[in-house]
Amino acid sequence: MDTSAHTQYPIVLVHGLFGFDHIGPFNYFKGIKQALNNAGATVYVAQVSAANSNELRGEQLLEQVHAICRHYGSPKVNLIGHSQGALTSRYAGAIAPQAVASVTSVSGPNHGSELADRLRQAFTPGKRPELVVAALTTAFGSFLSAISGQPNNPQDALSALDALTTKGVAQFNRKYPQGLPGVWGGMGPEQTDGVFYYSWSGIIKGSLMSESINLLDPLHNACRVFARFFTHETKQNDGMVGRFSSHLGHVIRSDYALDHMDTINHLAGRRPPKAVDPVQLYVEHAQRLKAKGL
Repeated sequence: MDTSAHTQYPIVLVHGLFGFDHIGPFNYFKGIKQALNNAGATVYVAQVSAANSNELRGEQLLEQVHAICRHYGSPKVNLIGHSQGALTSRYAGAIAPQAVASVTSVSGPNHGSELADRLRQAFTPGKRPELVVAALTTAFGSFLSAISGQPNNPQDALSALDALTTKGVAQFNRKYPQGLPGVWGGMGPEQTDGVFYYSWSGIIKGSLMSESINLLDPLHNACRVFARFFTHETKQNDGMVGRFSSHLGHVIRSDYALDHMDTINHLAGRRPPKAVDPVQLYVEHAQRLKAKGL
């Protein structure tokens, strides 16, 4: 039996905006939980609101963290959050460091998302277009939560959007600065308040015509379109989050050839032989946590 990723504390995967544990056979963290289990890790997928603020999602996560600790008789957990899940995890680590061994950000907008900025600018607060879009996206979040078995989780798409903008994350960072780099593009402290902080992310590389089978992936094509909205990290983003905006704690790497959805293994087809395996990144990280005694 493989126990190479058998961490001391359970691993909790935390989804991002419009995320879920699973819907039928479809998993948000595609193949990742199974791979971690196969490598000996104890893994739980958090079930927080599909669309809401970082703080509300963080409080939901904390309730589950305490329940997981009681269930496994463990004093702490390791949190790994994708996209907004990284901010959700950071909140939990800042509020209850005694219950969190580590926080890992995967493609997390730790300094905000330029895509969220553009979306926010497109709608005047309080005007009809904003209200209509907010109602539709909030309803979509409710639909996702209902079919994934969490119908009672509150949804608020506007709060989610505001929480992901550069301005919104800056406000969040002033309250919860743990793990943040002191300079743009640098690394943050690996450990703060007893919690270890890590991050990794990817960027879109090359031209569309160099993508081979990825040309058939609608999510990748969408990320390429979204990348055009970036004005600061124009050539260094994954379609939703800028490379240096993702930095938190010890940066494992922030330029993998992976778009925002690739980092949770949502790939359309076979990867080239030498391409990075996103699932293996999670297994390697669990092994890293194990080596740290976490």
